[in-house]
Amino acid sequence: MESTQTTRSTLTAAATTTLHRRRNTAPAAAAIVAEARREDEHMNALDSMAASLHNLYYDPATKEFLSMPGKALDKAEEIARRVWTAVHHQHLPAWLRDNDFLHHGHRPQLHSVSECFRSIFRIHTETGNIWTHLIGFIVFIVLATCFFVRPWIEIRWQEVAVFSAFFAGAILCLGFSFLFHTLYCHSEKVGYIFGKLDYCGIALLTIGSFVPWLYYSFYCRLSSKIFYLGLIIVLGTLCIVVSMSDQFSQPKFRPLRAGLFIALGLSGVIPATHFVITDGIYHAVDHAALHWVILMAVLYITGAVIYACRIPERIWPGRFDIWFQSHQIFHMFVVAAAAVHLYGMYEVASNRPFFEQHCPIDSTGDTPYAADAADADTNDAAGISFVQ
Repeated sequence: MESTQTTRSTLTAAATTTLHRRRNTAPAAAAIVAEARREDEHMNALDSMAASLHNLYYDPATKEFLSMPGKALDKAEEIARRVWTAVHHQHLPAWLRDNDFLHHGHRPQLHSVSECFRSIFRIHTETGNIWTHLIGFIVFIVLATCFFVRPWIEIRWQEVAVFSAFFAGAILCLGFSFLFHTLYCHSEKVGYIFGKLDYCGIALLTIGSFVPWLYYSFYCRLSSKIFYLGLIIVLGTLCIVVSMSDQFSQPKFRPLRAGLFIALGLSGVIPATHFVITDGIYHAVDHAALHWVILMAVLYITGAVIYACRIPERIWPGRFDIWFQSHQIFHMFVVAAAAVHLYGMYEVASNRPFFEQHCPIDSTGDTPYAADAADADTNDAAGISFVQ
């Protein structure tokens, strides 16, 4: 009886313990279930948000909106390139550093051809270089036009041809120089190309300057005329070939390039000496305008020496960054020399009747004409006046 009672007590205690345990674990289980539901709802919300963002990203309107900051930045960079500011020499790329004595006011690299041309209206180290030859370019176009619209009764086709050679050389030289100084800051390749054309223009101007003088000075001596014209054309062509060649543009060939251009310029001494020996200094000055030719040579040489020595900026670095630097002075001497030569050739052309009346019987020979001063004055009065 006692054992039965003990068993019942034990079962009752176990049941009570189990009941208490269930009562204690039920809230915990409910909390776990609630937490799981909340986690599931959170994940569903995240999935929904991810889907919404995915759809939003691939929407065309969204793409356009998101690209606006990048486009605004690109536009700002483009405006910054247009509204450029002058920089110091040390901030230039290596291929733009030409003159170490010019410190401030340099154009940076301009990536647009139109921007390069617009820069001619701003103040920088190349402003003077551009305008000195741009004005000269325009002036010689006007002078050429005035010459060629003259009545044909006053000039012959041969004179049109020889003066065309001079005008073409002057206009191309000044035009190529203007383009080079305007565009060489665009890129290294563009500057390299127009630098070659600049050198070619120098050769063309030199050739064109010789043609009218040789035509009139050796008017009756065909063999001498052909020889000297051939000499100057050959030397000028060599200079052009060397200028356009990539191989000869290397620094090690600089003495060769300089030597050819010096030989091209000094080749004029040979026909001038020939004329003085055969005709005398009086006719060389009075009828062949040798004094104007000498003045032209002095102007060219003086300008070249100033440019080569980098005066005055070498003496006062930084003080001639914008105006009156050596290259600008050189440009002004070139324009002045071309104008002086043109005036001299007008003067020689006005003496054409004198040359014609004093030609030897055999005009193919080298026998000079001989006339006294009185005859010369008489024929000068009968000449055509090219100088207005």
